[in-house]
Amino acid sequence: MRLPHFVAAFLLFLSWQFMFFGNAEAHTVTFYVHNKCPFGIWPAIAPNNGYPVLANGGFYLPSGQTRRVIAPWKWTGRLWARTGCNFATNWSPACQTGDCDGRLECNGLIGTPPVTLVQISAQIDQTKPNYYDVSLVDGYNLPVSVSARPISSKCAIGGCVQSLNSVCPEELKVLNDVREVVACRSACLKFDLDSFCCRNEYGSPDKCGPSVYSKLFKEACPSYYSYAYDSPPPLASCTAKEYMVTFCPSTWGRGNSSVGSDVAR
Repeated sequence: MRLPHFVAAFLLFLSWQFMFFGNAEAHTVTFYVHNKCPFGIWPAIAPNNGYPVLANGGFYLPSGQTRRVIAPWKWTGRLWARTGCNFATNWSPACQTGDCDGRLECNGLIGTPPVTLVQISAQIDQTKPNYYDVSLVDGYNLPVSVSARPISSKCAIGGCVQSLNSVCPEELKVLNDVREVVACRSACLKFDLDSFCCRNEYGSPDKCGPSVYSKLFKEACPSYYSYAYDSPPPLASCTAKEYMVTFCPSTWGRGNSSVGSDVAR
């Protein structure tokens, strides 16, 4: 029996929808952003040029909660946490750390350093590993860990062994209005010198080595990039499709509850 034209067209449409969305779902990477800090944070996500914005670029995440973020099968960008935000006024910046032009939803804008930065490169070929790292090249505000699901030690980046804010040199400290340390600048960000930033005549691994500042960063957070040519490169790779990004993964972080205490959602 021959189907009416509109029925045949509708069935073809359903078939196309199933094939398209089924294929798209099979080629995604999921990041579970978890907040173990004893205060709310405002995670933010910025894509590299040419890639889509995820989760509107930013959202509020209360203490103890998790937000799922789905990235397409080929996506490259960065993720960080903002602290001490107040979006109830027209103040700019709206956040004590990681602010993106005073907006809750960054919509692709890059946050103001210093922040602890998770850098991600998801591959289009699912048989090849995804690459990710945590960088302190521009500074630090919160500890973060990244691990694949199911958990695999070779696919994990651990948190810090101590709060970098608590050992930050005086000249690198970022203070809030009540004189609390909320972030620690890198030497490059603070002094803007070629020798610290690994550029120009220092723009190669043999010319740019660790400094007294980057060594301090490395001691506090051994799994992170402490400067541009950190060696061996603390880069993780894994073929998993699900990852957990946890801010304040260590119990010591609860001793720094003032660092990102809630101001307003």
